[in-house]
Amino acid sequence: MQVNAGRPRAIVDLSSRVECKFAASPKRVYNAPMRQPWKKVRYQLEWLGLLIAAKVIPLLPRRICFYLGQIFGALASVFDWRGRKVALSNLEAAFGDRLSIFARRRIVRQSYQYFVRSMIDLFWTPRLTKDNFWHYIHIENLEQFHKEVGPSKTAIAASMHYGNFEWLSLALGFIGYPAEVVTKEFKNPLLNPVFKKVRGQFGHNIVPREGAIVRLYKTLRRGGSVAILVDLWLHPNLPSVAIDCFGLKACVTMAHAWLHEKTGAPILPAHCEPLPNGRYRIVAHPKVEIPPGATYEQIAQACWDVFEPVVRKNPAPWLWMYKYWRYKPAATRRRYPFYARESRRFEKLLARAAENPARPASR
Repeated sequence: MQVNAGRPRAIVDLSSRVECKFAASPKRVYNAPMRQPWKKVRYQLEWLGLLIAAKVIPLLPRRICFYLGQIFGALASVFDWRGRKVALSNLEAAFGDRLSIFARRRIVRQSYQYFVRSMIDLFWTPRLTKDNFWHYIHIENLEQFHKEVGPSKTAIAASMHYGNFEWLSLALGFIGYPAEVVTKEFKNPLLNPVFKKVRGQFGHNIVPREGAIVRLYKTLRRGGSVAILVDLWLHPNLPSVAIDCFGLKACVTMAHAWLHEKTGAPILPAHCEPLPNGRYRIVAHPKVEIPPGATYEQIAQACWDVFEPVVRKNPAPWLWMYKYWRYKPAATRRRYPFYARESRRFEKLLARAAENPARPASR
């Protein structure tokens, strides 16, 4: 589940730039039409494969799903060389010399396995019911969660790309908190209806990214709940904030901070960690204590500070293949991942946080 707290952006006409690019490279002009038919074929094959998986996986025993996740996850860590390169670079930047190259490779392999398992589990969810899901998901501090949400059942559930974050979202529906879930659409549009059907089970409402923040706001005002991944990277041109993540500056969503400031709904962090034999434990943390006048940066930082110790203790379930640090400060001695680059807009975010540490969140 992913939230894009975007606002209208200027539409830039790139036609002249594209024409110049093609004029300088006749080969690309010739190859572009050749790639289009293959793209359509590839999209059809991807859709067919996903449809078969959605039909077959629920028929499999739970143990088989677990082993399939282990096997295909290990293979993906070998053949997805781009993602593996990102993951290794992320780990090196986050932990430095505290992890050997062998430890980093092991964590990357396990990270792929956990992610593939969560995707297989997502399509196994038709086998779950309100009566049997307790056999596969254990929830810690559930009574505390009920108490802090209160009878209104209005809350901002904050999580991260850790363990089976898909089942964490589904668990909210099982315990009586159906939420608005915003997901990123795939480049292949044929895949979206399949994932929407699976993710929309147990009372969740899947909303498009366009205008998502307004939908979430209205849901909270009506007394509903929403769920947000707080480690979601955003472009600094969008409403975002810069936080400290493993001692590195990361540009992330501020949707949860904005929604809290506008509605007063409590932010309740939770994460899902894998257990042996394909089971999971969902840990509900105490609500984030936010002092009056806190800035969006401070609210977002307070949320992440709940999760970073979890990742440090057991880093493998985090999605290390994700590009969390796409931007870096111009003046820094810390080593950032290879894909990080400097940005004037990102520098403005950093300056804003440094110059106005006590600025109220209201805008």
